[in-house]
Amino acid sequence: MDTFTRNYSIALGVILLGLLAWWISSSWNPKAAELDAVLDADPDLASYVYDFRVVDFSDGVATISSPRSFDFPAMRFLELVKPELAGKAQDDPAMLGAQQELIAHQKRAQTLILAQPDVDRVDWRLDVRWLADHGVQVTGR
Repeated sequence: MDTFTRNYSIALGVILLGLLAWWISSSWNPKAAELDAVLDADPDLASYVYDFRVVDFSDGVATISSPRSFDFPAMRFLELVKPELAGKAQDDPAMLGAQQELIAHQKRAQTLILAQPDVDRVDWRLDVRWLADHGVQVTGR
């Protein structure tokens, strides 16, 4: 191997290692993992069809994944996880019950996280990965 190729390979390796180190350090968030463990430990949340996750924590704000948003209404999520609700009206008692169950679990997740030290606020982020895994592509804001 000539000198140029060797130096080029070394420089390229150093750059790649630097990028890898930067990516690991920017994505590693131990507080988010700690908060996520709080959600995992709750038996009520563990029994629900959707797994709420803390996806980020920064400056007192915990961001939790959610299966609903303005771009993806709760009814569409509920029709995915409970096929018997497909085609039911929004005011159908079964749909209303399922919506209340979702709201109760989402509030439970929020309450558990807000009770933790250093958490001042909870934000929600649509879980597009979960939706994609269930055959739904969401585009939006």
